[in-house]
Amino acid sequence: MSVTAPSLETVRVELGPRSYDILVGHGALSQLGPRLAAMLKRPRVFVLTDDHVAAAHRAKVEAALNASEIASNWLALTPGEKTKSFANLDAILGWLLEGGAERSDILVALGGGVIGDIAGLSASLMKRGMGFVQVPTTLLAQVDSSVGGKTAVNSPHGKNLIGAFYQPRLVIADTELLATLPPRELRAGYAEIVKYGLINDPDFFEWLEENGARVMALKPDAITYAVAVSCRAKAAIVAEDETETGVRALLNLGHTFGHALEAANEFRPDLLHGEAVAIGMALAFRYGAEQGITPASDAERVRTALESAGLQAAIPGRQGGPYTAVRLVELMQQDKKASGGKVPLILARGIGKSYIHPDADLDSVRAFLRAELLEA
Repeated sequence: MSVTAPSLETVRVELGPRSYDILVGHGALSQLGPRLAAMLKRPRVFVLTDDHVAAAHRAKVEAALNASEIASNWLALTPGEKTKSFANLDAILGWLLEGGAERSDILVALGGGVIGDIAGLSASLMKRGMGFVQVPTTLLAQVDSSVGGKTAVNSPHGKNLIGAFYQPRLVIADTELLATLPPRELRAGYAEIVKYGLINDPDFFEWLEENGARVMALKPDAITYAVAVSCRAKAAIVAEDETETGVRALLNLGHTFGHALEAANEFRPDLLHGEAVAIGMALAFRYGAEQGITPASDAERVRTALESAGLQAAIPGRQGGPYTAVRLVELMQQDKKASGGKVPLILARGIGKSYIHPDADLDSVRAFLRAELLEA
């Protein structure tokens, strides 16, 4: 299966008056200035980023803005999942207020999922809603968190428990920006790409089995195609179910297990979100196989695909460390998708055949995790 992708693709997220474009491909950043100029009442924006991204990309973004005579006010935060905190939310809102931000202004989120999440929540709260634009700089953010309007900060009780649905006005997914990413960050993003094949696109999963190495090597045609397919898949689901009352829950394949792993690990940097999702997807397929829902051969294909990309498909550390079956199930019960005391899991009847299992048998999940963790 061979695919040749154009250098720049436009994916539309259809949400009526809140619809927006995702521009995907090498050089998409060149469109930032002209697109913003058409939105702004006055030629200035606020840019939220982190220290690492600012060092790598601030000059490029400023050049893109200057080309359209747009001034910029910058704030850089410390990188890492712990940045998604109430303290930083307060600091961002203070910075915007001190800068005289108005509802007609635009907040640009330049960075990965952490920056995108907290920027979006800040924009939703600022004078009851200012516009924001996503410029994702990680593969994970380009294919997942920058699209769909989920915004949040974390709580000691769990990941992304404090948030809102608030859509961006534009997403610029310039795949050329991915060249500065460490290999580990690329792998973490690749996990989310695999997810789209596992949800409902077995042909795309098969394409990834054949072309995953080219995607990871950032070959322009392969990476543009993979990001565009992923964005198109997510856009279609978001357009059907914006606030996750139905089919959008399928996007959480691997996330219920993954978020529990992240929370048990206290969001430390030794387990990235995409790494946790990869483990979570492998766990969901193995649990499904154990329950007689998923073909064992498909669970094995998932494990092979993830491990071939350098991702783990098992809980790290096994015995010892922060993970126990009891603790992980407790955290799963605190997940924001839990309702009425019941925990839904996204399971699969096969590759590309994921479905919402609304009421997981937590005793069987706990027993499964004990076996995975080699607990006595």
